Amino acid sequence: MITVEEATEQVLSRIEPLPAERVDLVDALGRVLAEPVVSDIDVAPFDNSAMDGYAVRAADVAGAGDDTPVTLEVLEHIPAGAWPGRTVGPGQASRIMTGAPMPPGADAVVMVERIRPGEAAGGPGGTVLICAPAAARENVRARAEEVREGETVLLSGETVGAAAIGLAASVGHAELVVRRRPRVAIVSTGDELVDVTEKPGPGKIRNSNSYTLAALVRLAGGEPHILGVARDTMDDTRALLSRASEFDLMVTTGGVSMGDFDVVKVVLEEIGELDFWKVAMRPGAPQTFGTIDGTPFFGLPGNPTSTMVGFEMFVRPVIRKMAGFTSLVRPRVLATLSHDVKKKPDRRYFLRSRITRRPEGGYSVAIAGNQSSALLTAMHRGNCLMSLPEGESFFAAGTEVMCIRLDMEEGTA
Repeated sequence: MITVEEATEQVLSRIEPLPAERVDLVDALGRVLAEPVVSDIDVAPFDNSAMDGYAVRAADVAGAGDDTPVTLEVLEHIPAGAWPGRTVGPGQASRIMTGAPMPPGADAVVMVERIRPGEAAGGPGGTVLICAPAAARENVRARAEEVREGETVLLSGETVGAAAIGLAASVGHAELVVRRRPRVAIVSTGDELVDVTEKPGPGKIRNSNSYTLAALVRLAGGEPHILGVARDTMDDTRALLSRASEFDLMVTTGGVSMGDFDVVKVVLEEIGELDFWKVAMRPGAPQTFGTIDGTPFFGLPGNPTSTMVGFEMFVRPVIRKMAGFTSLVRPRVLATLSHDVKKKPDRRYFLRSRITRRPEGGYSVAIAGNQSSALLTAMHRGNCLMSLPEGESFFAAGTEVMCIRLDMEEGTA
């Protein structure tokens, strides 16, 4: 058996980011930019008002107050989307809406809450009473305040979020060049499996692992493709595994242990290349990795929790590297054990646990329930994997242990 660290290094050293593709703007959400985004205009493209109010000359309203209002002639009404038609001179103002271009001559905006209507209700041809001073550039958003024409606004390698989508749209990009999502083939194995729509008969169970893996692949940034169930025969298993070259990655669950009908490892050695098939970890020591026709292949154990732990430790980082992310692993934090924990010293344990923040600072952690690898309840209730290293068998309450945060995305700790 090899260690978790050795397995991780061996796996990731074989993986490169996938080629880029051009996609519609919204379809780029959550993906990694493969080309920078450059602005074709200034943003904002012109000086504009940050408030509904009146565009004025700051010098005209320097002494304005509630008891000493300044009366100004109103020239025009400038809504957003229109262009000013008049120049503001001494003793004049223009009614202006948020986002509307500043008229020539004006250098400040007095918000509507600080005025009183004069003649003609403060509209064009009438007057307005200004009841507060305004400094030069007050409530004015300057041209190119955010971005200048020709400036790079998004860098290659950045993850595209909602704000990045809006920024790209504001600088004229209807499409973005991003890393392709990995297409991941999913195969469950075993004569005991029936479809989720069937009620299991004697000796049968529903195929939940395919759906768990599909969800995990999607959350990691991949594109899941469930190929079906490979029965416990060489021919059936070979037929499905031979489709690996149609995809960027293939993941199977079950059939990699030492049972009489566990044929995945045998088929992999026949049609592909086997790198390793056992890792010193619990749950899920039978972790198989290799390639089929150049496509990376993972054979995960069949017990539901073993499948999920193996995915988190090895498959998820591969999907993220293929998708162009540079942060590949979940956040790690130290937490204080709430109770004693015993384990065998021969391998690393990943216990399904729940981490909580303590009022006095730091974190505490406790096992989330039954740790059987056949049960998913503790995985569902937990929010982390408590990582307990090889070589030790007892961890007393109060010991600091490493926890892998399953409730956080990579790079958010």
